Amino acid sequence: MLSLFTTSVVAQKVTPIDTIKAGKGTPEEQLKQIKAVKVQQLSDSAGTQPKKNPLIDTTFRNKYGDLLNDDIKFNKKYPIWKPAVEVLGINVFTNVLDRALGEDFSHVGPSVWNNNINKGWEWDADRFGINFIGHPYTGSMYFNAARSQGYNYFQSIPFAVGGSLIWEYFGETTRPSYNDLINTPLNGALLGEMFYRLSSNILDDRTRGANRVFREITAGLIDPVRGLNRLLQGKSFRHTTTEVYQKEPLNITLFAGVHKINQDKTVFGAGPTDMLLNIQLDYGNPFEDIYRKPFDFFRLRTELSFGSGRKVLDNLTGYGILVGNNTNIGKLSIMYGAFQYDDYWDNKTFELGALGFGGGLFTKYPISKDVVLYTNAHFALVPLAGNSTRFGPDTSQVRDYTYNDGLEAKIESTINFGKYASASFVYYYFLLHTYVGAAGNNNVSILKPRVTFRLFENVSLGFEHFIYYDDRYLKALPGIHSVRTEQKIFVSWFLEDPQRKGRYN
Repeated sequence: MLSLFTTSVVAQKVTPIDTIKAGKGTPEEQLKQIKAVKVQQLSDSAGTQPKKNPLIDTTFRNKYGDLLNDDIKFNKKYPIWKPAVEVLGINVFTNVLDRALGEDFSHVGPSVWNNNINKGWEWDADRFGINFIGHPYTGSMYFNAARSQGYNYFQSIPFAVGGSLIWEYFGETTRPSYNDLINTPLNGALLGEMFYRLSSNILDDRTRGANRVFREITAGLIDPVRGLNRLLQGKSFRHTTTEVYQKEPLNITLFAGVHKINQDKTVFGAGPTDMLLNIQLDYGNPFEDIYRKPFDFFRLRTELSFGSGRKVLDNLTGYGILVGNNTNIGKLSIMYGAFQYDDYWDNKTFELGALGFGGGLFTKYPISKDVVLYTNAHFALVPLAGNSTRFGPDTSQVRDYTYNDGLEAKIESTINFGKYASASFVYYYFLLHTYVGAAGNNNVSILKPRVTFRLFENVSLGFEHFIYYDDRYLKALPGIHSVRTEQKIFVSWFLEDPQRKGRYN
């Protein structure tokens, strides 16, 4: 008993590994030393998780020495009226901005509000990008009005719902729409939590000078509402001696190159060739044995296309864990859990937006010391999806897509041959039932094998072949079937966090 008491007292006196100590050098020098210690003693050299280490207390910190939660002493929960007022302010600002841009729907007043309340709800005719990117992004701002004021993930969602309701009734002349009330808060929470986590990985209240300014500006660009609140709360200028934000390992992959969009299923056939820029963010280690809160692990990938056509955002896809667990079977490492999914494709082949909830399974199997196989599989229900009724890009100014529910399935598998090469196979499948639009079912599949070869350090040359299958079975019209292909040649730059080894899909 005495031994346990002594151990407890000693543990309480241990200074956290991330602490800056007075008289031990400048903050910049100490932060470099802290990082060096973490890399040396708490890195994920096995690609699964670091070994137990006396430098950390796993009650408050993960196995990399980082906080499991934001430190509530430095991130207090503000009164509920503050995020509520900010949500209202976001809507007022958005309406004023729309009016300044000359948007007719922004001219609201008592007669409009009375009409919206009395006539009720509809499925709106907004453009695809507005409904499946614009509204979720606005939802992320409502969400972060609360999240950045000390509210957790679940407590922040009602503010996104409330912000959406206020806008639908009072922010525009069109009647309230069912699709916005679904998409804005739910995908808004997904994007909002991702933005919050990414900005936390950048922020560090121990830093000073130009380093601090760069961090504050970058984090503010990622999460503008949080950036504003940090200014109002004085956190942008606050200095601490310890880390105060939860941070998980983050791998970043940048892709740049060209892609050829073919008019049919040929390879390098007729069709435009455009430039592409892609960023993939992999947050958290799926194979670390840890209790997981929502979005302790997620992926966000977005691709921009430059060249022919007016559209720049080609696709945005992501998923985040809601609850999950880990296990091992021999050499096989497994994570399983419930996930939220967001898919947005708006390119010269088709439009597809889908919100999903379902289950996912991630595995890692070391075939040899240098050869490792990563695989993940998903199956989800889709309560809301939009799918274009035509092939090719949308150049109209009205809705040309259906509203659907259905199912989605995904499988992604990558085999890494050390740092020298990799081969990947990805398959997405969507079964969509139309409930607003021409009655019928749509089957959409995306198949994309990919290979990469290392050029030097973390830079690789890659080739990816896309095949898009789009089969429509309409009740009142003949079926429509389309197969189109796309080829990508790119250079990728892989920024690997030493605490998250492994080039996943």
